Amino acid sequence: MTPQFRQIFPQASSRPVIAVIHLLPLPGAPRYDGNLDAVYDRALREAKIFVDAGVDSIIIENFGDIPFYTDRVPHETVAAMAAVSREVKNVLQGQSLGINVLRNDASAAVAIAAAVGAEYIRVNIHMGAAVTDQGIIQTRAWETLRLISNLRAKISVFADVAVKHAVPLAGMAIEQEARDLAERGMVEGLIVSGSGTGHPTDEKDLIKVRQNSHLPILIGSGVTHENVESYFPLADAFIVGSCFKEGGLAQNGVDAKRVNDFMEIIRKRSK
Repeated sequence: MTPQFRQIFPQASSRPVIAVIHLLPLPGAPRYDGNLDAVYDRALREAKIFVDAGVDSIIIENFGDIPFYTDRVPHETVAAMAAVSREVKNVLQGQSLGINVLRNDASAAVAIAAAVGAEYIRVNIHMGAAVTDQGIIQTRAWETLRLISNLRAKISVFADVAVKHAVPLAGMAIEQEARDLAERGMVEGLIVSGSGTGHPTDEKDLIKVRQNSHLPILIGSGVTHENVESYFPLADAFIVGSCFKEGGLAQNGVDAKRVNDFMEIIRKRSK
């Protein structure tokens, strides 16, 4: 791990666990029911479960806002995410906080992170272009990094390699994408995922990324109680979403027992 990566997870075991809060639909989204208090209540309830279980970090996503915008989200999404994220930040006990504005609004993520004191953002497509279920996404790494600099913010960027629910427009190999992100993208960590939300991450992809980058590698999907130990030699951190939900399904609420059982595996494996 790099020194900056260690600063983001100062209390972490050998493999930091980043728990995902999938926000309920926010104002303006098709499934928003007009009850913003419910969004706050669920986010804070899940944050408490994660804090009590001893996760190392929490990342907040506007997961309920499907269908996602290609890049820029509207003002009401930024305002709602910032408000909820600050409430979550206030209940953390030394854990770091990350922001991911779906589908790919890195500037909004930076703005929210700067406003609430989050330590990092996740960018699904940081460099290049990809064909996604939202259409073609062209990235704006130059804008993201300059905004961080202009805001004088200490915010790290974790970028996906061969991100899920997408195909590189030019058919770029995962090895080249990893090299570009590491050498030209100025990111702090690389995220490797399966083909979709909750899908296992291919060990071969992890090996290819490791061989072509010096950066920390985070597994972005498909980590479970059953396979997490097999991932220890291949990754530096785990982003866990679906596994922590009732029945292991992303659309459900967080199950405290599943979280605690998972963290117990991590603690035993880290000894």
